[in-house]
Amino acid sequence: MEKGSISIYFVHSALDPIVERGLDAEAILRNAGISPTLLHSPQGRVTAQNFSALWLGVARALDDELFAQDARRMKVGSFAMMCHLLVHSPTLNDALQRMAQFFNLILDDFHCSLETDGRHGRFMIREKPGPRAPRVFGHETLLMMQHGVACWLVGRRIPILSAAFAYPEPSRSAEYPFMYSQQLRFNEDATALSFDRSYLDLPVIQNDVTVKDFLRVAPANIVLKYKNTTGLAAQIRRRLRSAARTEWPDFDSFAQSLHMTPSTLRRRLEDEGQSFQAIKDQLRRDMAIDYLCHTSKSVMDIAMELGFAEPSAFHRAFKKWTGTGPGEYRQRMNPR
Repeated sequence: MEKGSISIYFVHSALDPIVERGLDAEAILRNAGISPTLLHSPQGRVTAQNFSALWLGVARALDDELFAQDARRMKVGSFAMMCHLLVHSPTLNDALQRMAQFFNLILDDFHCSLETDGRHGRFMIREKPGPRAPRVFGHETLLMMQHGVACWLVGRRIPILSAAFAYPEPSRSAEYPFMYSQQLRFNEDATALSFDRSYLDLPVIQNDVTVKDFLRVAPANIVLKYKNTTGLAAQIRRRLRSAARTEWPDFDSFAQSLHMTPSTLRRRLEDEGQSFQAIKDQLRRDMAIDYLCHTSKSVMDIAMELGFAEPSAFHRAFKKWTGTGPGEYRQRMNPR
């Protein structure tokens, strides 16, 4: 599966209920391969694999796959059961209606629905008013589950056209354009992800066999959103990853190598909710984090591997990505 990285803000959110209950947060972090010292880096990032391990560890500790965001626990195994049920839906529309019903049966404080108009379908989440509302991480986690499962069910990434949130703009909103859409609104009456309604007519292509493979690597495939490995963005990411960074072509040259005009490539990437520059930037960042966390390559070697002319340029870029230098980041992730 494609690698990726996750903001430290989501690590804090997942851990909050562990800390509130006086459970051993440091042990859960270390079991997930995350150094507790990284929590002090506001722009820190962890690999998707590490965050997925944290997700599973917190869920097991709480016996709650929604991280104590609802008054009623979403017991461990609920997500798997839902996926087994959804693969028997004929179309995505039927599956999303059933998904909303499933969440509404097991949760008290969040109400999910699928709403449509002439052009759009919408994942909708409304939260019951109360002293703990709004529970931002609850909204985010439900959206990750719903969008990720929807994409997997039809075997392609469903581009989000716009996103609205029933809470003020959070400190981690810089992540939102990458997670959802460039079109964001806050302080709305309900949380909603809007997409082209035509996707609702697509057939569900998963079954009792493929669901086992999907669940075997969950929630990493949910955290990163399901990626169609035959999609154009995935193809570009693989081609860039396999080439030396010093050989990465510019946009026009890359379009030519794919036998496309630049305008066609740009339009097709927009259809998948991606851009060429964003793919390159995210790939460099994620590869740097992966090398620092999981290899013994020197910082200089990593800088050269990623195509930086000199280590100082890599230091500046990495500090912009994570808020700390690569050497310090590695030390925080792998303290002795």
